[in-house]
Amino acid sequence: MKYQTVIQGRFLSRPNRFIAYVEIDGKEEICHVKNTGRCKELLIPGATVYLEPAANPERKTKYDLIAVEKTTEGGIKLINMDSQAPNRVFLEWAPKFFGENAQIIPEKKYKNSRFDCYVESEDGRHHFVEVKGVTLEKDGVVSFPDAPTQRGIKHIFELCDCVKNGFSAYLFFVIQMKDVKYFTPNRKTHPEFADALLQAKQAGVKIYAVDCDITSDSMTIHDFVETIL
Repeated sequence: MKYQTVIQGRFLSRPNRFIAYVEIDGKEEICHVKNTGRCKELLIPGATVYLEPAANPERKTKYDLIAVEKTTEGGIKLINMDSQAPNRVFLEWAPKFFGENAQIIPEKKYKNSRFDCYVESEDGRHHFVEVKGVTLEKDGVVSFPDAPTQRGIKHIFELCDCVKNGFSAYLFFVIQMKDVKYFTPNRKTHPEFADALLQAKQAGVKIYAVDCDITSDSMTIHDFVETIL
């Protein structure tokens, strides 16, 4: 996945979930934050951020904030925080996992949920897949969610229902950075989500985490990461 045009800025503030103020070439600009999560450990005043100009030049927010540089003990880590990016890179990568001839359908409804994709693989099996983007990192350990998510729990239990009704079900955590130790649910922030993941694994839902190669203007799934539930 590649962005058309990306420019660099400096993060100033985030008055609400949807907008941020950034400095570009010495001028303060308002931009849209493409991630409604808290991201408090990422959006720190003075942080270097990367922005994509809006397709509509008349839009109030002229830019979308898509990535940020985070200072870690190991140096600067570039993290993509575009909440739409995980689905896009997963759809690009999915044929490598399910087979080049697999039929992949985005946004497929199942009962009361709409999963990120539905797959009919070459062997004739049917799969439902939910994708979650991961931006929360501490000391090389990445986790999800960064805020309580009842919607996430609902998706987990409906994936369990998929398995009960003869489908294969997958939950992919797409880590929007590289060079991490392992993935684990954020039990401290949302213990119910962590418990639901354990129940899903016991029910037969396949749970994976993958990291990504990140540049200021691109993101590509790289490899599987150890998952500790």
